[in-house]
Amino acid sequence: MITNRQENILNNLVEEYIKTAKPISSELLEKKYSFNFCPATIRSEMKALTDMGYLIQPHTSAGRIPTNKAYRFFVDKFMELNSDKDIGSFDIKELEAIKRLYQKHLKFAENLTKTIAAFSSNLAFVYLYNEDFLYKEGWKEVFKNPEFEEREFLESFIETVEDFEKNIKRLKEEKDNCSRVKIYIGREKSFLNSPEFSIVFSEGAFFDKGQGIMAILGPNRMAYDKNIYLIDSIIKELENYDR
Repeated sequence: MITNRQENILNNLVEEYIKTAKPISSELLEKKYSFNFCPATIRSEMKALTDMGYLIQPHTSAGRIPTNKAYRFFVDKFMELNSDKDIGSFDIKELEAIKRLYQKHLKFAENLTKTIAAFSSNLAFVYLYNEDFLYKEGWKEVFKNPEFEEREFLESFIETVEDFEKNIKRLKEEKDNCSRVKIYIGREKSFLNSPEFSIVFSEGAFFDKGQGIMAILGPNRMAYDKNIYLIDSIIKELENYDR
C-alpha cells in the first residue's frame, strides 16, 4: 500500500517526467519541491516505489522514470480528486470559430481534429458513427516528442495507430467506468498493442452529424491532466451548443 508521502513524491516525479522526458533524480525533487523530509528520505522512498513497480532506473542514469503502473496511479488519482467537479474548464477560443463551420458538411470534424492535435501535441482522432468516417491529425505535433528519435519507438507507434484505426469502433462499446472521459494506458486494452502508448477519449454529439468519438493517442508520457481537460471541455461545449 502506497503511503501519502510516497504518493506525494510519485505524483511530483510523474509531472516532472511528463515535462522533461528525462529521468528524475532525488536531488531535483528536493530542490524544486518543498518536502517536509530530508533528501535521504526522498531517496529511500524512491527506492521503495521502484521495488513496488512504480518506477524504473535506467542503467545510464541516477534518476528514475515512471512505469505504466505509475501513470495509472497518477490518472486514477486525478480522476478521483476531480470526480465531483466540472473538469471541463479548458479555455479553447478556437472552438468558437470551428463551430461556425459545422454546417459545411464534414468540415467541422476536420477542423476540430486539428484543434485537438494542436492543443494536445499528440495524434488526434474524430470518428463519426453515421458517416463511418475517421479524421486523423497531428503527426507533426506528436513527432516532436523526444521519444520518436528512436526508430523502434516510431515504428511501434505507427503499428499502434494502424491497429487503433481498425478497432476504433470498439471504443463505442467501452462502458467500463462512469467517467465521461476514459483513459487507457499501455496494454490495458487489446486495441493498444504496445505498452508504450496511451489513449484519452470520449463520446460526443457532433451536431447534425450525430454521435461520434474524439480521441488523443500518444506516448505514455503525455500530459494526462491537460488532455482530460481538453476532451472534457470540448464535449461540454458541444452539448451546450446543441441545446
